[in-house]
Amino acid sequence: MQKRVVITGIGIWGCLGKDTKEVTESLRAGRSGIGLDEERLTYGYQSALTGIVERPKLKGLLDRRLRTGMAEEGEYAFMASREAFAMAGITEDDLLKNEVGCIFGNDSSLTPVIEAAAIMNEKHDSQLLGSGYIFQSMNSTVTMNLSTIFHLRGINFTVSAACASGSHSIGLGFMMIRQGLQDMVLCGGAQEVNLYSMATFDALGAFSKRMDDPQRASRPFDRDRDGLIPSGGAAALVLEDYDHALARGANILCEVTGYGFSSNGGGISQPSDDGSVLAMQRAMTDAAISPADIDYINAHATSTPQGDMFEGKALGRLFGGERAWISSTKGMTGHECWMAGASEVVYSVLMMQNDFIAPNINFENPDPHFDPLHLATETIETEVRTVLSNSFGFGGTNSALVIRK
Repeated sequence: MQKRVVITGIGIWGCLGKDTKEVTESLRAGRSGIGLDEERLTYGYQSALTGIVERPKLKGLLDRRLRTGMAEEGEYAFMASREAFAMAGITEDDLLKNEVGCIFGNDSSLTPVIEAAAIMNEKHDSQLLGSGYIFQSMNSTVTMNLSTIFHLRGINFTVSAACASGSHSIGLGFMMIRQGLQDMVLCGGAQEVNLYSMATFDALGAFSKRMDDPQRASRPFDRDRDGLIPSGGAAALVLEDYDHALARGANILCEVTGYGFSSNGGGISQPSDDGSVLAMQRAMTDAAISPADIDYINAHATSTPQGDMFEGKALGRLFGGERAWISSTKGMTGHECWMAGASEVVYSVLMMQNDFIAPNINFENPDPHFDPLHLATETIETEVRTVLSNSFGFGGTNSALVIRK
């Protein structure tokens, strides 16, 4: 018999705020976290637009030995995980006495690689690099640091699936617990936002050039959308076996009931409405629900001409004429990339907990492609019981999750 899987804690650190309280206020107000980093233009970027994410001050929270091996996204992940464990009522003693897993989706860490290469090019002596760079630069930097800091002794690995990574991490944690392999898994996504991290992405011409009005630049589903805006931070969720949560008297936020996935099998950067539909259908089948049962869909829509169009087609095929409200929170956050699949589940949980649907901001000029969609273009005060969250990424990877109140 399959176990039920619940969420007992969430944490967030990003451009909308440094904790769930600040982020809830931003979501409800439709407040953008996007700004300009002029240094990017000097460096050679085509666009200076980015999510503005404050670096946490870890001195006093972590000793120097633990901080040495942490890359930027690891710092964000630590702050988000710290909040998630606190919300779940998990103490350090609990972590020492119980086996807790850790699965995160995160991008590569460019700063330590570039800094180490600069030292080698100038000094030609690897002994000058110290011990921190290796742990900062490995793709598993987030999970190895979190497992060390929080003494996590369960499943421990990193998901690298482009912009669906955070969503897949939750799906995999969900499967581990449902099959009885773990009682509790810390899941999430993390993304660096430094100067170096997005230059190759900028080379594709995928970023918005609407630099005269940063907070209106990300325009999911709008006819005049001209590209995404990079962003980042970290989101963390404590997934737990339902009976385990009940036994320890945990406050249950919601239940994860479905996970669906697919791969497009086409061009490396080519979206597919067929692949998107399959992932959503699998998630709803897994949750034993139909499109009519969905209250809200947190769309992947990144504000790119092609990506939004293909997701819109997929949503129209499944939800045209249905009651589900649809919005992309990326109008406020920009595209949080490897973090996005996890952060958007956190945003959806916050909407559930506070009875509102966050708006798809900057939707000013309708696109005929999206006529069948029930877009929430302003904040809607309503009970939210069942959510579908979509995440798609380069290489054709698709992930969809269903959570229920």
